[in-house]
Amino acid sequence: MSDNSAVVVGGGIGGPAAAIGIRLAGWQVTVIERTPVPDDAGAGISLAANGLRALTTLGVGEAVEAASRRQYTGGTRTPDGRLLARMDGTALERELGAPILGIPRAALHRILRAALPADSLVIGAEVTSVDTTGPSRVRVAYGDTILDAGLVVAADGIGSRLRRQLFPAHPGPVYSGSTVLRAITAQPVAGLDADFEPTWGRGAEFGHIAFPDGRAEWHAVVNAPAGLRHPDPLAEVRRRFGGWHDPIPALLAATRPDAVLHHDVHELATPLPTYAAGRIALLGDAAHAMTPHLGQGACQALEDAVTLASALGAAPTVEAALVRYDAERRPRSQTVARDARRAGRMGQQLAHPLAVAARNTAIRLTPSGAMIRTILRHADWTPPRIAPARARP
Repeated sequence: MSDNSAVVVGGGIGGPAAAIGIRLAGWQVTVIERTPVPDDAGAGISLAANGLRALTTLGVGEAVEAASRRQYTGGTRTPDGRLLARMDGTALERELGAPILGIPRAALHRILRAALPADSLVIGAEVTSVDTTGPSRVRVAYGDTILDAGLVVAADGIGSRLRRQLFPAHPGPVYSGSTVLRAITAQPVAGLDADFEPTWGRGAEFGHIAFPDGRAEWHAVVNAPAGLRHPDPLAEVRRRFGGWHDPIPALLAATRPDAVLHHDVHELATPLPTYAAGRIALLGDAAHAMTPHLGQGACQALEDAVTLASALGAAPTVEAALVRYDAERRPRSQTVARDARRAGRMGQQLAHPLAVAARNTAIRLTPSGAMIRTILRHADWTPPRIAPARARP
């Protein structure tokens, strides 16, 4: 491989996005993903303005918008359907110049992978070692193949093997106290008027994200011991949430039992001291895995991808580029992760009846302008320009 060659370990969202950006910066890129099929294909995500701006910078924004449903309507409710706060998607779009989008995660995966040359994707292969072979090369081994590269991007998720190798003393991910069951409905759901709607109970949240074809992703997040599993996950969700307001019963009725995914929510509660070591950069969940309570996990990974590509195009050396990447991304992403943790503690995870009542009252009394400013703090981000890299050592 040439001097301007990179290996991206991980083919979820952040990895392919980084590969697209790095290619725009003039590099050759190989993406290695251990799973043949994304393991979270039954999930959906919301993309705030910062995520869409990153995707637009990478050249795939229009394709993503075409596969998404804009989130204009909805709001936060109580289990009996009482509205706590209305979501004004139109006002947010006016402030940010970009909509909030709901898209199946698998559709976003397909769009990102389609933007890369087919021969740059290695699917179903696990990286077994990453070793520095000199001041300017990193050796990556998978199966019987060995690649030498000038840059390695560790986008291998919350359980990142590369993060453990680089930071053996770091405690790694910890259980957040929340577990999530989720699925995409098998068919369109009648009466699904809200584009996006979370409902908060005591230590529990049920939300949905509507898609353009009338189907929806729903997610049920509850406080639970780590590792707890149910013989029939859909039956458990119906037991817990079936009596909540419409359209929750209809969403569950439109779901196949074998479509339900169940994952404990882990996070990097101890921040990493740096996102770069030598010629290895950490990105996405490998760098800053966060709880889902702000819906910013994917968006922060997309910000990482664009910022890394921009730094590679502008800096005189790879090492200088990674110093810049770390300086720009670590403070912001770790702040968002901390805010997500706090949002969960005051939102879904709050369980004491008096505390829940006080929170609900506070939300009802909060002016809509203040709510919008809170969202803007995380979603208002301007992507840097990606320019082709100069020849460098």
